[in-house]
Amino acid sequence: MGALFTKRNITIALIIAVFGIGVLAFINLNKKAPAPPPVVPVETTSKPQLTTIGKSVEGRNIEAYTYGEGENYLLFVGGIHGGYEWNSVLLAYKFMDYLEANPDVIPKNLKITIIPSANPDGIYRVTGKDGRFAMSNVSTSQPVLEAGRFNKNKVDLNRNFACKWQPKSTWRNEIVSAGTKAFSEPEAAAIRDLVLKQKPVGAVFWHSQANAVYTSECETGVLPTTLKMVNIYAGASGYQEVKSFNAYEITGDAEGWLASINVPTITVELKTHETIEWEKNLAGTKALLSYFGQEIKK
Repeated sequence: MGALFTKRNITIALIIAVFGIGVLAFINLNKKAPAPPPVVPVETTSKPQLTTIGKSVEGRNIEAYTYGEGENYLLFVGGIHGGYEWNSVLLAYKFMDYLEANPDVIPKNLKITIIPSANPDGIYRVTGKDGRFAMSNVSTSQPVLEAGRFNKNKVDLNRNFACKWQPKSTWRNEIVSAGTKAFSEPEAAAIRDLVLKQKPVGAVFWHSQANAVYTSECETGVLPTTLKMVNIYAGASGYQEVKSFNAYEITGDAEGWLASINVPTITVELKTHETIEWEKNLAGTKALLSYFGQEIKK
């Protein structure tokens, strides 16, 4: 009798267990699966590597921003003529914003280095601000603008480089100081040191206001790649292509010095001192990126 009772209890227990499992399975099958978490789009950005490459005469930082992961450098420089060409600084910062938001535009084999303000003392003299500044802060007084062209030592920095350097040079119809020797000014020396370190495959200097793209040369003529760069940038942007600057004699210019050490370099002159002509210059810079992205692979 005891054995029978035990077997019956076991049987009942098994039936209850099986029934319970079935009920739980039924509940789980009819239970709604939890909703997946919402997909949040991630904005792709590329933060640059910031390097202080030198100090101005008044002690302001001269900064270089580098984007990309390639082995070859392409250099862009704004503001070497300070507040006189303040819009070239704005253009450089605008290009930096574009690269941060569109990192894929940089070819895999390139790094892009930008010196947005090569003469920060000259910028401050006109705008009263350091770094990024608003257009409303810029004085339109021509004497103030022209004073902002030079550094604190009253040297035209684009006459202080080692390409046919002389202590005095010209700007339009004026005689300007080119320093006590080539690279006597810390701003010019900072650009020199960066160029010698990076050995860029090409360089672009933004200026204003001639509405054209110019080649560079020193004493051995225009480099073939420089001619190609001028053609590409002018063709894409719509600026006039000028193969030789002959309005007046220039000595000690930065672009000429780069040419003398075999770095193809062009000068892009904006149309006015007020606008950055963004769409035109974006087209020109993107065309150059595409060219160097393909040319270096050959």
